[in-house]
Amino acid sequence: MFTNVEAFYRPGSVPEALRSLQKTKGHARVLAGGTDLALAADRSVRFLIDITHAGLTYIRRRNQSIIIGATTTMGELEESPILEALAGGLLCRAAASCGSIEIRNVATLGGNMANGSPAADLATPLLVLDASVVLVDLRKKRQLPLFDFLRGTDLPACLLTEVVIPAPPSGKRCGWSFQKFGRTAVDISVVNVAAGLELDARKRVKWMRIAVAAAAPVPFRAVAAEELAAGRALDRTLLAEIGDEVVRELRPITDQRASAEYRRKLAHVLTGRALEECAAHAGHTL
Repeated sequence: MFTNVEAFYRPGSVPEALRSLQKTKGHARVLAGGTDLALAADRSVRFLIDITHAGLTYIRRRNQSIIIGATTTMGELEESPILEALAGGLLCRAAASCGSIEIRNVATLGGNMANGSPAADLATPLLVLDASVVLVDLRKKRQLPLFDFLRGTDLPACLLTEVVIPAPPSGKRCGWSFQKFGRTAVDISVVNVAAGLELDARKRVKWMRIAVAAAAPVPFRAVAAEELAAGRALDRTLLAEIGDEVVRELRPITDQRASAEYRRKLAHVLTGRALEECAAHAGHTL
């Protein structure tokens, strides 16, 4: 599988990992769970840097934010009491959908983001939670909005060390949802949608967030659809309009899992389901 690999490194800290990354001059791949890397079987990889011993496995509260280390596994996310209390357990539910139990016990949050797959299951819930990533190189540390990171912003050789989630809106009129459609229960997404909203006392939308993945080259926030909903009564008519706007924002892809046209229709359906679930959690039955 990796017939050209010359050396395997297992650094005990982030600085040591960065020195190994610099030394290998662009010919290394960083891994933790390795589930995506094994599938890629990239023969250009000459060095492997395993960061599972670099101290990046944790879920912590820091001020009003939640900080998650890059090597935290899907299984650990799924079972975290801290995350269960965040946005109705949105991230826990998304992590629970990431493949089989065996995969979730090794696949990591950092790998899911850094791999750059348009179908990354955690991308949509993190986007609607306004998450950012922490990137570190030998000179500095910086925090970048997740959306910019996923778009492939030109970055120097660096290491994704943390995901930062600011405190989301909460209250009895808030609701959150994650919807995924795959070919099987353990397959990656054909389309997945995450959403959140808050209603006022008159069932009007105070704010709405919608993110879609696997239906375009990069997971994205459907900003125009979100703006369309603001201040309006949440009813079936508005749901249909929002679904139409999400589809207009899509740049769908065709691959072995589905055609672009099928993804358009599926994105419309899953957006509607997600917003219905959000409304139900916010105390409003459509």
